[in-house]
Amino acid sequence: MRCRILPGLILVWVTALTTLWSHEIRPAYLQVDETSPGSYDVLWKIPRIGERVPDIKPDFADDFVLEEGDGGALLDGFVVYHYRLTAERPLAGTTLSIDGLPRTTIDVLANLNALDGRKQTLLLHPTSPSATFAQNPSKWGVAATYTKLGIEHILLGIDHLLFVLALILIIDGRRKLVGTITAFTLAHSITLGLATLGYISLPGPPVEAVIALSIALVAVDILRKRRGANPATSRWPWMVAFVFGLLHGFGFAGALGDIGLPQQAVPLALLFFNVGVEAGQLLFIAAVLLLAAGFKRLPLRLPEWTKSIPPYAIGSLAMFWVIERSWSYTFGWFNP
Repeated sequence: MRCRILPGLILVWVTALTTLWSHEIRPAYLQVDETSPGSYDVLWKIPRIGERVPDIKPDFADDFVLEEGDGGALLDGFVVYHYRLTAERPLAGTTLSIDGLPRTTIDVLANLNALDGRKQTLLLHPTSPSATFAQNPSKWGVAATYTKLGIEHILLGIDHLLFVLALILIIDGRRKLVGTITAFTLAHSITLGLATLGYISLPGPPVEAVIALSIALVAVDILRKRRGANPATSRWPWMVAFVFGLLHGFGFAGALGDIGLPQQAVPLALLFFNVGVEAGQLLFIAAVLLLAAGFKRLPLRLPEWTKSIPPYAIGSLAMFWVIERSWSYTFGWFNP
């Protein structure tokens, strides 16, 4: 990568960072389980934003009665409510709305499990806070929804994107880049699946801190390479990407745990969330490479020192995350 790629890379970095700050990655989660004809158990989980809980609530058709059960309980950064929903007709064909959603930057994932075994998943946004439960839901509704969630998560997950961007900056040659990204994809797919299915587990905050550290280490290797050294990431990019990809998979699993999974379709949701993550990752890589190709055509020559701006920017942000996440975990552990 030559210095002419610099403006495009900075544009990608700043755009991703701005998007992350303006959108809450964790969606609210609504689980509706039909327990008998016309009777439903409802779980409603809202992400806390700092010390604030967004004032949003599910709203069903007028002839449905929603009765609040247990008061809100705190659970891993969310507030959880339980309700009982009753009516003289099924939910299929009715409209679900989320009161107050347009005033937020939160998405809502809603799962419905009917007595007859049919299930469906809806994804609501601040710009479209209402959706209709289908009369005859397609079995691919869960697949489409979790693919969208996977794409959204990776495109708003700036720490994962910065790691990929750092790999692009240090690797010479398309073939080596394809192999490295494949190793990264394989690794985080393995730990995403194993962690989501409960076979392995690591505490989230330390994992997030080490993910940030992995970005900083690759940024350091970029600087070392440009000073004439032959660092580990340059010599063995597949190995570095695979090892750190295992850690990034735990990060994806934590995000999927926050989102929630439909209990009747866990494997399907897991598979297509991962498909969405990979699709979003490929979109990002394609955008960076297209920007690089575009800037190579410009008659632009930047000073030599500007080559160090991207790795310094990436590394500085990554080290900020390392300190912030380590500090938060340490003092949160001593002060539960």
